[in-house]
Amino acid sequence: MATKDPVKVLMIEHLLVPLDGSRLAEATLPAAISLGERLRARVTLLHVLERRAPTTIHRERHLAVASEAEAYLNGVASRLADAGVPVDIHVHPNPEGDVGASIAAHTAELGAGLIVLCTHGEGGMRGWLSGSLAQHVVRRVNAPVLLGRPDGTSRAPFAPRETLVALDGTQEGEAALPAAAALARAWETPLRLICVVPTLGTVGGDRGAVARMKPSATSAVLDLEESAAAAYLAGLVHRAGATGIPTEMEVVRGDPAGTVAALAARADRTLLAAATHGRSGLDALCSGSGGAKVVGRVTGTLLLVRP
Repeated sequence: MATKDPVKVLMIEHLLVPLDGSRLAEATLPAAISLGERLRARVTLLHVLERRAPTTIHRERHLAVASEAEAYLNGVASRLADAGVPVDIHVHPNPEGDVGASIAAHTAELGAGLIVLCTHGEGGMRGWLSGSLAQHVVRRVNAPVLLGRPDGTSRAPFAPRETLVALDGTQEGEAALPAAAALARAWETPLRLICVVPTLGTVGGDRGAVARMKPSATSAVLDLEESAAAAYLAGLVHRAGATGIPTEMEVVRGDPAGTVAALAARADRTLLAAATHGRSGLDALCSGSGGAKVVGRVTGTLLLVRP
């Protein structure tokens, strides 16, 4: 199991919000405004000109030149300024073939502590609007990425009621904890720590073949893993005590990806946080096609952090 150091709370002072000029991408703005207010963080609105960009995006005119992008971002910035959030804009004028790589580079260049993205869409800015490619951005940056879903209500307040952190018992899997704690503190919501232990029918990979050959032995091992997971989470709850953030724990049996998505959906306005890769259960959640599967299933907001 992972280390026993106190849970740290990430200091987030600068948010990066990439926008493509569409109302779909602006679905991230309520979260950016809320975070800017609660964290007292500065927000940078970013537009990256795309090489060989289509003429329209989401049935809207594509921003093809720097002057158009600057005018657009200035208009959006006024909404944040009206809310009292410090905001500036940045247009990357050199057309890029890999917008995701450019977003990652700007994150490091600007020193952003959190990226706020939209999870999916069609057309231009393809490098970050689709869930799987958003994870590609996550794997390139050292900053957490908050993924929001477009829902047609981009001006509605954003206020999660709980922060659910998926864990696998490893130090790598705990990478999401500092950022999750920061957001839980910002919105004054509890942290709910969960571990998912497979059932005999949901064991995957090489273990699945062993489970079919030796079901009784595998069931006994899984029961031991459940007990170990409960002890691990209890230790984390104790470690989180110093943060002052109310922290709860839960061990669940089932398919990791499906179970975590279902848990995130069962409560209204749940923010799900997870490391982008790890061993055991979270491999199915946050690597390769499994990660895209979860992003597709989660209906709320997702926080991904690379260890």
